[in-house]
Amino acid sequence: MTAERGAGQAGTVRHRVVLTGLGVVSSIGLGAKEFLRGLQEGRSGARPISVFDTEGFAHANGCEITDFDPRDWISTLDVEQLGRAAQFSATAARMALEDSGLDLTELRGRRGLISIGTTDGESYDLDQLVESELTDGTGRFDPVAARRVPAGRLSVAIAQELGLTDVEALTIPTACSAGNYAIGYGFDAVSSGEAEYAFCGGADAMCRKTFTGFYRLGTIAPDRCQPFDVDRKGILTGEGAGVLVLERLDSALERGATIYAEVLGYGLNCDAHHQVAPDRDSVAELMRLALDNAGVKPHEVDLISAHGTGTRANDITEAGAIRQVFGDAPPRTVSMKSMLGHTMGAASALGAIGCALAIQNRFIPPTINHVTTDPECDVDCVPNEAVEADLRIVQNNGLAFGGNNAAVLLGRYDAIKEAS
Repeated sequence: MTAERGAGQAGTVRHRVVLTGLGVVSSIGLGAKEFLRGLQEGRSGARPISVFDTEGFAHANGCEITDFDPRDWISTLDVEQLGRAAQFSATAARMALEDSGLDLTELRGRRGLISIGTTDGESYDLDQLVESELTDGTGRFDPVAARRVPAGRLSVAIAQELGLTDVEALTIPTACSAGNYAIGYGFDAVSSGEAEYAFCGGADAMCRKTFTGFYRLGTIAPDRCQPFDVDRKGILTGEGAGVLVLERLDSALERGATIYAEVLGYGLNCDAHHQVAPDRDSVAELMRLALDNAGVKPHEVDLISAHGTGTRANDITEAGAIRQVFGDAPPRTVSMKSMLGHTMGAASALGAIGCALAIQNRFIPPTINHVTTDPECDVDCVPNEAVEADLRIVQNNGLAFGGNNAAVLLGRYDAIKEAS
């Protein structure tokens, strides 16, 4: 197989797309190397929430980032002018750039794309502004906080921090699947030749609004997240950012870059079935769309990184959809949310990074906090400890409220090259 994928629409050549840089801001590690160690060790990011007032809640654990200083990474922009999510986003992009080995001066002369997914944007600042309005009226708004609010800043901040001017920068607001949406958008842009590179991923910061919403739905776990476990109690909210550098295979080979994985394809659908309840048939169709787009057969998938929130509705629905597509012997199916919590718009981006690291380092991250698998799920969730595995193709699922679903397929580059 060459660095081209064949003809796309109107006979255009489709380039093969690879991941060459990873940036991570997470509760279990900052940077790709520390994130890898966290996944291999099965770390938990759960701790009492301190970023907002939790008085009045019976329980308030979450996967908060406590050891983060944006000044360690952000050098062009004034960090005080950035909301917490934009700080995460710009930091993860800096990390991904450094990890990729790309020359920033050379990159500035090339056409690129920045796509960042989110659920909440800068809702943390909105929380503070609403509190100020209720206490003092609109006349006492903090103008700096007000300027931080637009969600578009999550992608624009990357362009400004890196000095990238010949780019399209967009923020994709498809909630908990937004990271995969952003990766799919970047994949299309690079594979079609519209862009020569892309910074793609997702970012979100913890906020009282989202925690309270899930709490009132009865889906916040008291202390830990236990996906696929018969005694699971729900999600833990989390925060962070994951940014991936996508580029053409020929470009990566020419400069001798580290190739973490190849992006094989993706699938999207929106069933609008219910505001919060997932639909099994729609999730199954999503996975079929992703497999078809990637040219992959179900039996070729070695691992599924599930959305895996730790709620009954998600876990049973997703596991049932997986069996519809993969039969009675599905691939191992893990949930990184057991370690990271639900990082909202960053979730599937961090999941994709975890998949790429698993492919490169030949292991499967565990689903921690696991005691007894729910018989209605019946998947091998690799409980509590990572295992060695020769992974060739991995599927990363992202499901969101309103039926906004996205899945991405990643493959080990050398394995695909040898098979061709």
